[in-house]
Amino acid sequence: MKTEILDLQIVLITGMSGSGKSVVLHALEDAGFFCVDNLPPELLAPFVALQKKNKASRVAIAMDVRSAKSLPLLPEQLSALRKQGVLVKSLFLDALTETLVRRFSETRRKHPLSQAASEHSAQDQRRALVEAIELERELLADLRENAHVIDTSIIRPSQLQGYVKSLIATPDEQLTLVFESFAFKRGVPGDADYVFDVRMLPNPHYEPELRHLTGQDEPVADFLREQADVAQMLEHIQEFLNYWLDALARDHRSYVTVAIGCTGGQHRSVYLVEQLVKLFEGKWVTLKRHRELEAKPVNPGPAIS
Repeated sequence: MKTEILDLQIVLITGMSGSGKSVVLHALEDAGFFCVDNLPPELLAPFVALQKKNKASRVAIAMDVRSAKSLPLLPEQLSALRKQGVLVKSLFLDALTETLVRRFSETRRKHPLSQAASEHSAQDQRRALVEAIELERELLADLRENAHVIDTSIIRPSQLQGYVKSLIATPDEQLTLVFESFAFKRGVPGDADYVFDVRMLPNPHYEPELRHLTGQDEPVADFLREQADVAQMLEHIQEFLNYWLDALARDHRSYVTVAIGCTGGQHRSVYLVEQLVKLFEGKWVTLKRHRELEAKPVNPGPAIS
């Protein structure tokens, strides 16, 4: 017997404290979602029942370590909702520990799990904050495993807002393939499922007329198309994904993020992401992100909280 599909979409937002959950809630509120922050898991079922009664169509709920004792209830609750036909998308926001420490330090906010007293030294307070962050990672590990992870370590709030809106717009019944270019010198994206290193390929940066351009510009694309190694790398990545994506889809994966990295994240990785999107968009829902092209110089301070 086919399950009746209800006209209700729920976006569950979880993740590390200081990783940007409030930014995502504001973005979804702007997109027409009814948003609730810090809903205790025990209230999820009655809250959803109320939304059904009110004929709500789009709801965003933020839950985090402030409800640590009841978070283990969530996986079973979400499974029950999906069996009822409710469309549930789970997003997990994450960031490097050093980034989170800096954000808490600069905003002078207290971590929900931190017990540091004001009379402690700055070194003791930092140690207590790091310990709280690591404990939070342990408590949220199961939720992270079953959600689409977004690494907010070096992205601006506007980037995060735009990315979340594009994710929410994708169909629920299909696997979404996310291609992301990045620079190794700024770190590997923490949300990547697969990472391909293309730093061994010919670099347009060393061509004076191409240095100021990006992989989205035709002169750079023409240069890279002429390189046999670039064509072979593209073919190998395509073959790998063609082989494994069907299996991932059968495993009920909602999102797969493929990160392509070069030294500066401007030329080679950008070009390959552009080409991969063209190759795969006919079969899968595809999104693209160019982390370095969209970002300002690194400033992982309190911009996202």
